[in-house]
Amino acid sequence: MHWWASIAGIVLIFIILMDAFETVVLPRRIKRSFRITGWFYRNTWGLWTRIGRHIKSANRREGFLAYFGPLSLIPLLGFWALGLIFGFACVQYGLGEHLTLANERITFGKVVYLSGETFFTLGYGDITPNNAAARALAVMEAGLGFAFLGVVVGYLPVIYHSFATREVEISLLDARAGSPPSATEFLGRLGCCPEQTVLDEIFRDWERWCADLLSSHISYPVLVYFRSQHSNQSWLSALTVMLDVTSLVMTGVEGIHPDQAKLTFAMARHAAVDLAQVVNSQYSPHDADRLTAEDRHRLKTELAWRGVTLNDKADAPERLAELRAVYEPYLHALSRRLLMTLPPWIHKNRMKDNWQGGPWDRAIQARALEHPGHAADDHF
Repeated sequence: MHWWASIAGIVLIFIILMDAFETVVLPRRIKRSFRITGWFYRNTWGLWTRIGRHIKSANRREGFLAYFGPLSLIPLLGFWALGLIFGFACVQYGLGEHLTLANERITFGKVVYLSGETFFTLGYGDITPNNAAARALAVMEAGLGFAFLGVVVGYLPVIYHSFATREVEISLLDARAGSPPSATEFLGRLGCCPEQTVLDEIFRDWERWCADLLSSHISYPVLVYFRSQHSNQSWLSALTVMLDVTSLVMTGVEGIHPDQAKLTFAMARHAAVDLAQVVNSQYSPHDADRLTAEDRHRLKTELAWRGVTLNDKADAPERLAELRAVYEPYLHALSRRLLMTLPPWIHKNRMKDNWQGGPWDRAIQARALEHPGHAADDHF
């Protein structure tokens, strides 16, 4: 009996099961004891991004990167299955005493084959265990194979439900903050609302969204790699805009109370910090300044034109800089790690929202110019 093979197989099975349990079942801490899944994503994502960086077209590159999240689930589940099959094969090989129909010599390769057909419950019967321990092990492996299938069936719907829930608020942000979103557009469109309760309710919704983002993406880290449906939107952009907007309100906006903004800022900052650790982001002191003095002047002028007056106190820029310093390094780190572009504080040019565009717009406009009367008839 090869007892060393059985010990190695038991250790491998334990490690695989613990990693799968922490990944699928356990709503865990950011730091984990078993990191096979983390190692898998760090290395595969690094390879994927190296390929993606060679794609010159931004839209094609974004489309290529969007494949990674859903596609990574297949090799990850396969990795677990192969690890369990190999582990059980090692234990079976250590127990010895197997029979074949043709009385062929039992090799380790045949034991791996036995483990595979047992795990997937094929049950051909061409190789059979010949002692009580090996038979019990075969029954355990078959039961684990059924459980593994159940985990896969239950895991994928949870992932896609969390993804769909995340994307709802990101889609709503299109008309409220532009595409891509920005703090200036958000406050310009909603900040001069005559009712404080309206803006507070929006901030409250985003506070819950940030909490959901933190909870779901720590529990299921693969969601971090799922990209939004539009290339100019992302969960990181939405999180960044909320931090930018609430920091402006906390600095001081005439007519807007900062109480709810403070709560939203705290939740959004918490999400940014923890998710930066989830993807193993690295701090860099050389990140570009997202809000230069010129941008701040343009932002203030643009908002004033839209009826939103920022705080004119001398310490307002310093207060805003202090708030930015506690979250922007984490956003930059996430941006570098995930190849997601951070939104600007203010756009240099006017941008069309996603809802304002469509594939037939040019044809419709051309037809309207050629036949204005027909276009009016079609409208009614």
